[in-house]
Amino acid sequence: MTTPARPPLPEKAADTSAEHPWPVRLLSMKIGEYVEKMSVLWVEGQVVQLNRRPGARTAFITLRDPDVDMSLSCSVHVNALDAMPGPLAEGARVVLQAKPSFWTQRGSLVLDARQIRPVGVGELLARLEYLKRHLAQEGLFDRDRKRPLPFLPRRIGLVCGRASAAEKDVVENARRRWPSAVFEIRPVAVQGANAVAEVTAALAELDAHPEVDVIVIARGGGGVEDLLPFSNESLLRAVAAATTPVVSAIGHDVDTPLLDLVADHRASTPTDAAKAVVPDADAERRGLEAAGARARRALAGRLHHERRRLTELTSRPVLADKGAFVRVQRDVVTALRGRAHHRVEALVHRQRDQVAHLRAQARALSPQSTLDRGYAVVSTAAETVVTDPADLTPDQMLHIRVARGDFGARVVGSGA
Repeated sequence: MTTPARPPLPEKAADTSAEHPWPVRLLSMKIGEYVEKMSVLWVEGQVVQLNRRPGARTAFITLRDPDVDMSLSCSVHVNALDAMPGPLAEGARVVLQAKPSFWTQRGSLVLDARQIRPVGVGELLARLEYLKRHLAQEGLFDRDRKRPLPFLPRRIGLVCGRASAAEKDVVENARRRWPSAVFEIRPVAVQGANAVAEVTAALAELDAHPEVDVIVIARGGGGVEDLLPFSNESLLRAVAAATTPVVSAIGHDVDTPLLDLVADHRASTPTDAAKAVVPDADAERRGLEAAGARARRALAGRLHHERRRLTELTSRPVLADKGAFVRVQRDVVTALRGRAHHRVEALVHRQRDQVAHLRAQARALSPQSTLDRGYAVVSTAAETVVTDPADLTPDQMLHIRVARGDFGARVVGSGA
């Protein structure tokens, strides 16, 4: 009985399927072939682990990216290590020439290092200078984006080394100035491969704390390589993006990591940072006492000035005899009253004369005055005034009114 022939394996990865998969060995070989086509290259990183066994001709290095948590394994001949100007130590920054290689049996990518060179201080400083110019062009160092520090923070965030002298300097000096200062401390690695990641995480945690009003990043002095994490671009951008004011207290007065330029306040030392984040209680008390004394002196001087002015005013003749002004005004009122009385009397007299004149005119023009001159008013019984004798009839009764009374009369004869 013959075994049925297996179908041929797909040539390309895109041709594989659930019914026609690649075996692991084939995929591993394909990856190895692809990696093998890569050329020799130079790569920079930080040595976080070095494994060199006595008598072995090959050493193994774990090379980590200084900015993010990524690493690669490297194999290097001991002759390349011995050719270095000094012994290679963990934490050193190096550049190495390597050929990527894929180990098919373990399915891991390894760099086959040919040469290793340490990154010198001069080269590091040149890179920092380039990064400094780049960030300055973006405006991360501008004064107008820096936030003022609070006068008295509720809580002080502190990012520092574990049980470090920097932590002691900041806490003790701050509480010496303001005994009730409250700290929120985050101990982290301040040098080495994990420094950037830990400092950045602690900064983000304190920035999100609702009661932390200022954050201090502190570290003691050290060499250029020791302070490199505080010139790391990712950390600098995290500080620039923080909403809480940040104080940089790295190293000594002569140390100038780029964090000093991005932070909202630069302290020359951790002790100087303590002076920046809290006021001096004794100085504030003395200031209050001095302000109170100045206020009392100012008030006493004002009272003295006003009292002197009041004395000058009361010593004037018009105020020396307090009744003089009243008497003068009384005379003025009396004179005005007399003039008003005379004017009213004159007006009354004129109006009285005018009334008498109008009364005489009225009398002269009244019907009674006409009757007094001998005239009479003749009217009928119906009180109709007789103006024409033709309107009368014989025996018609008439009413006649004279100056001193009236009487009746009867018409005799014809009215015509």
